Amino acid sequence: MSSTLPAPLRRLAGLVNAGPGELAAALSGFALFFCLFAGYFMLRPIRESMGVMGGVENLQWLFSATFVVMLTAVPLFAWLNSRVPRAHFIDWVYGFFSLNLLLFAALFAGAEDNVWLARTFYVWLSVYNLFVVSVAWSLMADVFDAPQARRLFAFIAAGASVGGLTGPALSTLLVEALGQAGLLALSAGLLLAALALKQYLMHWRAVGGAGRPGAPPSENPRRPVPGNPFSGLTRVLRSPYLLGVGAFVILLATVSTFLYFEQARLVAELFPERSEQIRVFGLIDFVVQAGALLSQLFITGRIAERLGVRVLLACVPALMCLGFLALALLPIFAVLAPLMIVRRIGEYAFVRPGREMLFAPLDAESKYKAKNFIDTVVYRGGDALSGWVKSGLDLLGQGAWLAALVGAACAALWGLLGWRLGERADHEAPAARDGTP
Repeated sequence: MSSTLPAPLRRLAGLVNAGPGELAAALSGFALFFCLFAGYFMLRPIRESMGVMGGVENLQWLFSATFVVMLTAVPLFAWLNSRVPRAHFIDWVYGFFSLNLLLFAALFAGAEDNVWLARTFYVWLSVYNLFVVSVAWSLMADVFDAPQARRLFAFIAAGASVGGLTGPALSTLLVEALGQAGLLALSAGLLLAALALKQYLMHWRAVGGAGRPGAPPSENPRRPVPGNPFSGLTRVLRSPYLLGVGAFVILLATVSTFLYFEQARLVAELFPERSEQIRVFGLIDFVVQAGALLSQLFITGRIAERLGVRVLLACVPALMCLGFLALALLPIFAVLAPLMIVRRIGEYAFVRPGREMLFAPLDAESKYKAKNFIDTVVYRGGDALSGWVKSGLDLLGQGAWLAALVGAACAALWGLLGWRLGERADHEAPAARDGTP
């Protein structure tokens, strides 16, 4: 089929490693993540400044509140997933969050400096981001099989990086004209555009673009996902493999939270003005997304094919372990900022695509319910727990070095577990290519 494409499109298909008939679907996945992340990153600097406005010493409470909201929301979304066909589940989720964005736009138009509105928005955006991204990756794991995932997920994830670069630029250019309320409304529009792209991807899957001959009836996207509102939890508890993925996510969240709290503390000390804080956060976001994009386009796919998923999942934790040791010796912003940038580039370019490759061979209940439980409740639970641990370490009065040493130990465990999980994915890849279970 690729031979019928014009020469420029054939070259593009070769560049992104797309097989026959896959280019349009890969580009649609890229565009979907572009819309999601452009909309989110327009709002992220606002969220970060609101977290600082509510008091750095209160961040652990915001993390805990986010976790509690997740505990309430996940069973509701799982219940919905058991009631509506899988092909329409994301319609409900993205439609709901679009209405939420428009509601916040109306509230910010009248009271954007209200501290409780700021805290509510901080928690809501943290929940929103995990849900919309989690179900988007569930969609990708549903649409593409395991061999396709290894070839295409890095390129699809690059759409998130392009969106992450575009979002802060749009925010900077349009905030004077539209205000915070206008940016929220624009973000809602981008979320609806992502929903339109999802419709094409499910159609492509339905007409045979992804293969899957002989799939069982439970895998039919016109049927709801089996199970009850708590089957995501029970699915994880029954599977050593999924428990390992959950532990991997907890360690990821712990490392991220330790660095995030240090970033908030040092930024609040060095940049007391809110406008300065937004510029610093925006600059970090820009550097992260640029670095992640270059890695996704030119490095990630080659590592996955030549060195395996285990290297994708273990290389970033190894770097974080070394970085935490450096931070223990010299706890200053000049050390922290590069460490934050490397951690986030590594997560977007290597860890996240590698993590999603772990779900591609699994059944629909694991892709939608167990994965959603891990990406939301487990992730935010790790955030909340590590936030309180970090605050407790700070109260001991030993300075940042003790937290950095604990972070280094967590990063080392994170890397070992990532290597083991990646080994399983690498061993299963030949079977997936042969079509064997």
